Amino acid sequence: MISEATASVRPYQYIDTPEAWHECVARLRDEPRIALDVEANSLYVYREFLCLLQISIPSADFIVDPLAGFPLEGMGEILADPAVEKVFHASEYDLILLKRDYDWDVVNMFDSMWAARILGYQNMGLAWFLEHYYGVTLSKKHQKANWGFRPLTDSQLEYAQKDTHYLLALRDKLEAELAEHDRLQEAREIFAQAAQVKVPDRSYNENSFWSISDAHDLPPKSRAILQALDQFRDSEARRRNLPPFKVLSNTMLIAIAKKRPRDRAELERLPGMSRPVLERYGDALLAAMARGMKAPIPRSPQRPARLSEEERDRLDLLTDWRKRTALERGVSSDVVLHRDTLFELARCNPETEEALETVDGIGPARRALYGKSIIALLQEARDSESRV
Repeated sequence: MISEATASVRPYQYIDTPEAWHECVARLRDEPRIALDVEANSLYVYREFLCLLQISIPSADFIVDPLAGFPLEGMGEILADPAVEKVFHASEYDLILLKRDYDWDVVNMFDSMWAARILGYQNMGLAWFLEHYYGVTLSKKHQKANWGFRPLTDSQLEYAQKDTHYLLALRDKLEAELAEHDRLQEAREIFAQAAQVKVPDRSYNENSFWSISDAHDLPPKSRAILQALDQFRDSEARRRNLPPFKVLSNTMLIAIAKKRPRDRAELERLPGMSRPVLERYGDALLAAMARGMKAPIPRSPQRPARLSEEERDRLDLLTDWRKRTALERGVSSDVVLHRDTLFELARCNPETEEALETVDGIGPARRALYGKSIIALLQEARDSESRV
């Protein structure tokens, strides 16, 4: 069924049955654009999953419950349809979840946060836009809600509804500003690039501990201890279905690996060690330390191939140019070009504007904006190299 609840904007439609979903999809297929957002439960489980899908069209707000036990048939086709524009705010995390959990690709996207960044807005959060333009305050109460817990409260659902209810109107306002400043083509290139998300590999392995800040700075034996501690934490988090940081923080793992406490008394004296953590994990932590003391020293994983000296010089020139260009425009540097694109430019060293067509991340709009400057800069680098 489609159940309705009173919200501050209009009644939302809560979709929790196959019949209601089929009605919803039928309406979505008639729309030239839809606004979307998702909610997940990353603060509460070992591996988060998509818990809620909010969709707005001009005449309705749908809140879809993916946990209700029916397949979301037809949504993938709508998301991949280039004739339907999909409007998000800060799309990256949403797109990763949609791709990872459902293998859905999003084609023809408008991201209102990226639009704001391109326009040089200093405030880019949806909450700021809603308050600034629509006088709507999003309660911080639900920012860390457990969206995987059922039933959801009316307050949660009203909060979720507001994430998409105003997006189509905000999109129109920002598109008009982009057109006024002659940034619309550039924005469309950036939206298309942002839609090509890569799902990160978050599977655990023996080298996962290297992602912990300061792991590379530890003495060799402490690295082996940290590896053993991290393996214990992951197994415990998986067993209890908790995020690893809710078992033990990275800061605590580093502190234990550095200090190497010999017993529970020394473990207890570590800054930040709480009594509940000590009682629950004290013996297991000491056992993990003992395993680490006996384990081989872990080797640092191979890093990507380094740039040559000439490539590094070109990258430095490009990075300085990007920073200056961003400052002149009043935007962040990655609005000008992504850092990965700078690396590719430094490696392939194109000599003509036509050659820029083969470089990922520089479409026609940004070639028109920056092509001459980039080619002139790289020619300057080549001239400098020839004089050496």
